[in-house]
Amino acid sequence: MSDEAEVLFEIRGRAGIITLNRPRALNALTLNMVREIHPKLLAWASDPAVERVIIRGAGDKAFCAGGDIRALHDWGKAQAPEFLGFYGEEYQLNTCIKHFPKPYIALLDGITMGGGVGLSVHGSHRIATEKLTFAMPETGIGLFPDVGGSYFLPRCPGEVGMYLGLTGARTKAADALYAGIATQMVPSAAIPALVEALVEAEDVDAAIARHQVPAGDAPIAPHREAIDRLFAGNSVEEIIAHLDADGSEWAAQQAAILRTKSPTSMKITFHQLREGAKLSFDDCMRMEYRLVHRILHGHDFYEGVRAVIVDKDQSPKWKPAALADVSAADIDAYFAPLGPAELTFG
Repeated sequence: MSDEAEVLFEIRGRAGIITLNRPRALNALTLNMVREIHPKLLAWASDPAVERVIIRGAGDKAFCAGGDIRALHDWGKAQAPEFLGFYGEEYQLNTCIKHFPKPYIALLDGITMGGGVGLSVHGSHRIATEKLTFAMPETGIGLFPDVGGSYFLPRCPGEVGMYLGLTGARTKAADALYAGIATQMVPSAAIPALVEALVEAEDVDAAIARHQVPAGDAPIAPHREAIDRLFAGNSVEEIIAHLDADGSEWAAQQAAILRTKSPTSMKITFHQLREGAKLSFDDCMRMEYRLVHRILHGHDFYEGVRAVIVDKDQSPKWKPAALADVSAADIDAYFAPLGPAELTFG
């Protein structure tokens, strides 16, 4: 075991700097990291010496590739309290970031997925580089796009959020900017200079603008009309039917992708994103916490993690295996209130 800290904190100049420090694990988020970051943010929020926060990932591959899914799988299998503990504390941290009273600048210089999105997308500034790979791939492991996906995905242009949430599509910087997930693009090679500027500069936006470059055309843009038309259905079944009937190669590819995902996860995701469009951020996080309570006792999350991460056979056996066998009542049960177990915010 390495004795090196999983997350590093530093105050330099005007900035508090958080460095996710698990580069060999692509800076995957652990419960310990959540428990260190949250109180530090609370302290910095009221510290006049800290005018802004910068969060970045160690190494050259990832900002944060997501939560420590293998640990969550094992905790859930054992029905250990750490499973719900992780999600509850992570969602409280996401909410802290959303409401953070100072500039919060995430440097997305590499893989940014799942839990890494929760550490970044809710902040005021999300700086993409050409190395960014963004995705919310949860429907492929029997989960749902959480960490505030209920809030930010429905607020992407048109039906782009539904497309990203259901398919788990991987996107680069130009698409992240197009979707509103990133706010600016800076070349990876300029990130050290940007950090130095942010440490000293009085004006955060001016400092970023001096290093900012155009991202170029978004590959998703030519498909926007099709996304808005085909992903606007009233159910997952309707979306797949629209894709099948479209006749284009792109639509056929999306339909094929959806048919590999957990039927339960897709139906949860569809309902979650339609509901999230109408909810406040805090209510979205309460809703997501209800969902993970039910995921804990389900089948598909454990099967998805087994197939993708444990055995790596990439052949999950979903239960139920067909969309038609996942009833509206089944899905409604995932969203039912938790009573005294509801997520709270201190």
